[in-house]
Amino acid sequence: MLERRVVITGMGVISPLGHAVDEFWRNLLAGKSGVGAITRFDTANFDTKIAAEVKNFNAENYVDKKEARRMDAFTHYALAAAKLAIADARLLESPIDKDAVGVIVGSGIGGMDTFEREARKLVEKGPGRISPFFIPMMIADIAPGHISMQYGFKGPNYATISACASSSHAIGESFRYVQRGDAEVMICGGAEATITPMGVGGFNAMKALSTRNDDPPAASRPFDLDRDGFVMGEGAGILVLESLENAVRREAKIYAEVVGAGFSADAYHITQPAPGGEGAVRAMRLALKNAGMAPEAVQYVNVHGTSTSANDKNETQAIATVFGAHASKLNLSSTKSMIGHLLGASGAVELIATALTCRDNVIHPTINQMTADPDCFLNYTPNQAVEREVNVAISNSFGFGGHNVCLVVKKFV
Repeated sequence: MLERRVVITGMGVISPLGHAVDEFWRNLLAGKSGVGAITRFDTANFDTKIAAEVKNFNAENYVDKKEARRMDAFTHYALAAAKLAIADARLLESPIDKDAVGVIVGSGIGGMDTFEREARKLVEKGPGRISPFFIPMMIADIAPGHISMQYGFKGPNYATISACASSSHAIGESFRYVQRGDAEVMICGGAEATITPMGVGGFNAMKALSTRNDDPPAASRPFDLDRDGFVMGEGAGILVLESLENAVRREAKIYAEVVGAGFSADAYHITQPAPGGEGAVRAMRLALKNAGMAPEAVQYVNVHGTSTSANDKNETQAIATVFGAHASKLNLSSTKSMIGHLLGASGAVELIATALTCRDNVIHPTINQMTADPDCFLNYTPNQAVEREVNVAISNSFGFGGHNVCLVVKKFV
């Protein structure tokens, strides 16, 4: 079967650095941090009092007011980012077969805020006070469901749930649907909204979060010797993938071409990466093989880069293993240094940054690179954006449970 070329024609983002792709990208290139004090709840009894919150967001700008009340925040973010991406692609401005348009949107956790709120009602007021919308507000698959219902898209429709790899799995699966001809267009990405008492408290219990409460903008510091954990973020990233033939027919603008995806499992530990990033090595090699490219073709890696000791060290080792001597010629950067860790939405937001890197030939920095870590010995593009021709780039996502995804994109020519 002849595999079709797959291109990115639309992107939408709701992030701690803005609600539009241009604003988000401009702030990334400027090295701006979206981390600050948590405003959603009283953090007096919490070890971590900081997060990268989405700011100045009004769901009613994207969703009917009555419907918005029946949705969790993660669905608000997903619908908003989808609306932006679909408009960006001008997808509805010409006739399109909606039976051939699918939606896959991942979320690592789903409606956590809704779950906490309704659990309090159960304890304090009894089961009779639980909202009849509780279950459809909470379940992770409801975001792609709402997107399909809003636009009438009747192609493949589901959620991917693989912790912090969720949205990258959604994009990789969508890429393959279009490549095989099982869909003409896929709306794909991820959404997350877990800056809640249980979300922060749960990760605090694992000792996974930064407690650099006195200096929020400097708290997320991937690959830096003084990193002390990740910073939680929130938001959504949605991309429109479609066949090149369809994009040309529509005279759509094209950001970049998706050319490969690789999936693997560590089969090692519930939270820790396999030693040496062995699972990440296989995901990257599979993605490059799928793309038909040698490691030497790559100029840039958007790293998972969480700012946790084990992840940063093992990802560095994995990249060194895959790329060998070429690893020293790569530019790497961690989007999470500025927007925190969006969990299930992180991969999609980071792929947006990766596609823009290919388009613009400029690499956003990893901020807060202050003290070199001998275990992290590659070029992480510290603190300042760098202009460089980027023809091929990869984006890495790794999730609790040992889920690994690598996506390969290249400049469209």
